[in-house]
Amino acid sequence: MNEQTPSTGSVFSLRHGDNGIAWLSIDVPGESMNTLQASFVDEIGAILTELEGNKDIKGMVLYSAKPDNFVAGADVRMLDACETAEDAQAIAQAGQQLFTRLEKLPFHVVAAIHGPCLGGGLELALACHSRVATDDDKTRIGLPEVQLGLLPGSGGTQRLPRLIGVAGSLDMILTGKQLRAKKAKKVGVVDDVVTHSVLLKVAEELAGKSKPKRKSSWQDWAMGGNALGRSVVFDQAAKKTHEKTRGNYPATEAILEVIKHGLDKGVEKGLALEAKRFGELVMTKESAALRSLFFATTAMKKETGAEAEPREVTGVAVLGGGLMGAGIANVSATKANLPVRVKDVSNDGLLNAMNYSYKLLDKKRKRRIISKAELQAQMARISGSTDYSGMNRCNVVVEAVFEDLSLKHNMVEEVEGALAENTIFATNTSSLPIHQIAEGAKRPENIVGLHYFSPVDKMPLVEVIPHAGTSEETVATVVKLAKKQGKTPIVVADKAGFYVNRILAPYMNEAATTLLAGESVEHIDNALLDFGFPVGPVTLLDEVGIDIGAKISPILLNELGERFRAPDMFDVMLNDGRKGRKSGKGFFTYNGKKKEVDKRVYGLLGVELKSQLSGHELAMRCVLMMLNEAARCLDEGVVKSARDGDIGAVFGIGFPPFLGGPFRYMDQIGVKRVVELLEQHEAKYGDRFAPCDRLKAMASEGVAFYE
Repeated sequence: MNEQTPSTGSVFSLRHGDNGIAWLSIDVPGESMNTLQASFVDEIGAILTELEGNKDIKGMVLYSAKPDNFVAGADVRMLDACETAEDAQAIAQAGQQLFTRLEKLPFHVVAAIHGPCLGGGLELALACHSRVATDDDKTRIGLPEVQLGLLPGSGGTQRLPRLIGVAGSLDMILTGKQLRAKKAKKVGVVDDVVTHSVLLKVAEELAGKSKPKRKSSWQDWAMGGNALGRSVVFDQAAKKTHEKTRGNYPATEAILEVIKHGLDKGVEKGLALEAKRFGELVMTKESAALRSLFFATTAMKKETGAEAEPREVTGVAVLGGGLMGAGIANVSATKANLPVRVKDVSNDGLLNAMNYSYKLLDKKRKRRIISKAELQAQMARISGSTDYSGMNRCNVVVEAVFEDLSLKHNMVEEVEGALAENTIFATNTSSLPIHQIAEGAKRPENIVGLHYFSPVDKMPLVEVIPHAGTSEETVATVVKLAKKQGKTPIVVADKAGFYVNRILAPYMNEAATTLLAGESVEHIDNALLDFGFPVGPVTLLDEVGIDIGAKISPILLNELGERFRAPDMFDVMLNDGRKGRKSGKGFFTYNGKKKEVDKRVYGLLGVELKSQLSGHELAMRCVLMMLNEAARCLDEGVVKSARDGDIGAVFGIGFPPFLGGPFRYMDQIGVKRVVELLEQHEAKYGDRFAPCDRLKAMASEGVAFYE
């Protein structure tokens, strides 16, 4: 790269090589990730004016000066400053205009992509004439705006369908999925995939060639240029999308409308509608809620969870090779990249843990996400034994054995005898108080709760539960470990049910109560699916296990009182061999992937079907129990903040993300209204709906959870 005098701004730097290739680098100062900001408009505009007037340039490479990212998207913070839809629309229009100017440059512009190229970053790359990406695992390509309740606002809805076709672009934009480079090349988003070491060289060679020709008219027709084919694709996409979103995410409908409009009426009109709908979506309550979750998780990544420095984790030992233990071993080895030693009482347990990880990794290998060598390297991190041998590198032990207090006491005693003094003992209990598990321990400061959710490889939340004697260093260490495992940890108090199960139990109990009162399983599940939960409560009970519910219920009732009394159905179900999916029958029967409601359950429970509630009434009845308990948890310090409570509910039990979590939702409908609804339900259904003191005080003072 022989260069002439560069033109340098605060973010963009333009250099001219003596071979006629220009180099435009992006480097946002003081930030680890490049993001696009409205304040860059003048700077980019000036550079484009310079490029438009330079007749000596043969081609240009656009690249990032950051070591591990291209452009991670637009800076979401600027959207919160918008007071009207027109403000947000203007931001989109400014981006569109700049990217159109880039696209119209007379020479070949090549985007050299390494690391995340997302949202506005991909829209920038799409405005270039060619794209080359690295095969590095860090490289991710996508338009995730829908996950913030938005659509791509800088030309993405118009350029991507014309590049890869309607079906492929709808799949990317409606889901917000992120593609690895090889997959992006396969679908046509990038033109070449190379190793990082030759990225700029390959991009430079490509930029020196003439601009790629526009697709033939036949290709345009096949990619959605014909109205008939387009209509079929859009109808199918709309139907499939509505099944998933149930009308709760306005961005998906806007995406379908804008892409179709652009293909029907042309790019210019497509861009105009894209900017208009973008502005409108920014002002929706759904986008505001989704953006609040984005800001919350971003802030939490920087927090340690305690006032101490974490220790370096050198290895993880997992006690128990069952479903939870196998999942914990998997994320520790494959995501945290740590050596893992599984201990189980039998070789069958060890084999189960190994098979669990192998199946997950082999699925990735078959999809060409990892190579056979990478599979073998990750499997090599997991070993097992029926004793404590081979654990000398492990300074964190995660216990995932049965919910039996004496068994857990035995585990603590064994670990304290067999491993080093500073070994952390983290228990994956879902119901037993941590202070009870720590009773009699020689080093109670090393004992902490680390509550994962099933299946561990998919569920993003972990509850970190210190007891009164847990050291700050122990908390900080397991918080850091959970993040390395790809989890979002929240620190919660050592009280019965902790946070997630405590707010889930009354919700589930209320759903069961409506079932016994005559509401059908389908009606109950559909009502909560329509409300926005990913699965209905009856399905969830079958998935978690009716036996687990039966075990947790008495603990919560004993510790927290009558409002946690479960309907009298667990024993009846279990006596009939109905544990849920694990036993092949519960409220549903299972035949492979097929499941259907087992109508014999109604007779077994003495239920006479007589639907009395609308879907909305039924959903609110269950959700109000959850809201009331969430407010109690905050009042008692079970969660440290409304933010942590919202993250816990959304990531732990799938509380509808577009509502932002229980606390954000209560603010949205008004705390005073929540109290009124609880009092109405109390009068109709009983004391369990009595609004808690915290909510009544807030209602009378007119305050919100988020000021």
